[in-house]
Amino acid sequence: MSQQPASQSPDIKLEKLTTPVGMVVDAILVIGFFIFLFGLLKSHVPSNDPFMVFVWAGLTSACMSGVFWLAIQMFRVVLSAQILANKKKQQR
Repeated sequence: MSQQPASQSPDIKLEKLTTPVGMVVDAILVIGFFIFLFGLLKSHVPSNDPFMVFVWAGLTSACMSGVFWLAIQMFRVVLSAQILANKKKQQR
């Protein structure tokens, strides 16, 4: 006996909440965000060694860009789910 949540009936198809085009757009946004942060953070690294400035600005930008990517993904999935729920509610 399979257990399904009460809100899901067996005849409801689950739809994808992300698309390949959306992922490409998100990747472009994250790359742009990384470049922006890298340029901004270079002046905040307390070192005169260009290699250390590059390393620490890059690592910090990568970490923040990862969080930005997660935020974009969560926003997209929630927005898609809300739009899908509204469409299904209007069809009833």
